[in-house]
Amino acid sequence: MSPTVQWQQLQTRRRFLKWSAMGLGSSVLGHLIHGQETSRGLPTHHTPRAKRVIFLFMAGAPSQLDLFDYKPDLHKQFNQPLPPSVSNGQRVTAMTRGKEQIVAPSMFQFTPKGKNGIFMCELLPHLSEVVDDLCIIKSTHTDAINHDPAKTMFCTGSQIPGKASLGSWLSYGLGSLNRNLPDFMVLNSAFWTGGTGNVQALYSRLWGSGFLPSKHQGVSLQPEGDPVLFLSNPQGVSREVRGQMLDLVTALNQEHLKELGDPEIQTTIAQQEMAFRMQASVPELTDMSQEPEHVLTMYGPEVHKTGSFARNCLLARRMIERDVRFVQLFHRGWDHHVGLPKKIRGQAYDVDQPASALIKDLKLRGLLDETLVVFGGEFGRTTFGQGKIERDQYGRDHHPRCFTTWMAGGGIRGGMTYGQTDDFSYNIVQDPVHVNDFNATILHQLGIDHQRLSFPFQGLDQRLTGVEGAKVVKGILS
Repeated sequence: MSPTVQWQQLQTRRRFLKWSAMGLGSSVLGHLIHGQETSRGLPTHHTPRAKRVIFLFMAGAPSQLDLFDYKPDLHKQFNQPLPPSVSNGQRVTAMTRGKEQIVAPSMFQFTPKGKNGIFMCELLPHLSEVVDDLCIIKSTHTDAINHDPAKTMFCTGSQIPGKASLGSWLSYGLGSLNRNLPDFMVLNSAFWTGGTGNVQALYSRLWGSGFLPSKHQGVSLQPEGDPVLFLSNPQGVSREVRGQMLDLVTALNQEHLKELGDPEIQTTIAQQEMAFRMQASVPELTDMSQEPEHVLTMYGPEVHKTGSFARNCLLARRMIERDVRFVQLFHRGWDHHVGLPKKIRGQAYDVDQPASALIKDLKLRGLLDETLVVFGGEFGRTTFGQGKIERDQYGRDHHPRCFTTWMAGGGIRGGMTYGQTDDFSYNIVQDPVHVNDFNATILHQLGIDHQRLSFPFQGLDQRLTGVEGAKVVKGILS
């Protein structure tokens, strides 16, 4: 046989083996190096304060003015034009461009909570109970003004699609803590209470590996059916038979590897072996039958609904117990251009009790000190109203210049606020925190210098925090 014909046949078989591994196997993408207990990653740059991260991402952008950034005197400006000295010619979206900017104060009440009297919104009674564990950052800002590039920037450090996500960087930099579950897992809420209007899609690039090796991408669990596609064996195929099939396919792949020396074949072997282990580990992970009733009650009534944010928070805690490195929850429904008061009540109901329970649960189990919990959306909301504007009826447009995020655990100082905005929650007047600073701080808490974690691609040493400069927010570290 001629070398050309042999190569063509090998390539045909290679394509078959590659595509036959789709489903569960392609989801995990070889999170372990074949034959090793763990993938060790790179040495940390300094002593870490945290081992794991849970990122609660509020897709659609919550209004900081209605949840966290209390402005007690803003009601005096109701229905008045936003002063030009405040707006200062800042760009707005096409939805409000050229329109009069009328101030719409929050209709919700704030009261001081915790040891330091942090003002918390009435919509967040459960988070108010754990405010002494929270560091509320009121001065977060970003570069993007539209949803998709803003989400992409927060999750990957760039508005341009194709870059590696935060969880992938952590998997690449730190490696695995266990051999039976992926380093990076993703949970999307299947439903939300704030309405289905203005709900943007969530693209897999938000948890993708970009230019990093594909084994570092996030694995998204499904809210219904098999948690991961093709997790269950087909009818008539036992686990023993499945194991025999895997042994045979592995032997074929090993021969193929000898013939071609292609490292992707090694990745295929690893992903298939991980997939086999996940057939046992994932059902055990998602089985809530052994959770005590008092724990379920703590997370709230929605915990019994598959795909709810509450259930995903409990799943996140179970993943952390099993040493998953990075867990990211996405909860949509926060894009409130009109009818904000009613819609944000529903959204707050969805996340307030479960997020609070997650912090309490981690703390009770001695896991909060080594687990960093973070919360935020892609940008903030304008002080000026959108749509019908009344005391109890208004909407808000996109606002990248300031918004609120928070952190808890993992070496972060609790019971404090950081940064300050002006009297209109429109501009930052103290301690700005760019989203790249936010991500640099997460990396720092896990022992990584964001300037030294890089990957060569297209002639550049790529970094999560980009090349324009970012800083660790040291004022929030304990």
